[in-house]
Amino acid sequence: MRKMKKDQAGTIAAVKVGGELGRRIREMGLVPGTRIVIQGRAPLYDPVAIRVMGGTLTLRNNEADLIEIEVEEGGDAPSRERTS
Repeated sequence: MRKMKKDQAGTIAAVKVGGELGRRIREMGLVPGTRIVIQGRAPLYDPVAIRVMGGTLTLRNNEADLIEIEVEEGGDAPSRERTS
């Protein structure tokens, strides 16, 4: 998600963390199959604001790195971006 640009969309493929942080991320609606759109970034690129299910969330880059996204490309098949 960190490499995505403003207004770029994708679908969550996986949340790569368990425990309390994984539970918190999932409770915010960030679960596999959910479509997200990058709404914007802070001046130093941290945090990132995303649109999800009609709302806006902000995530720190270290949290965003734990979410694997299938990025939507214009007319192409979605490509999978894996961040560690």
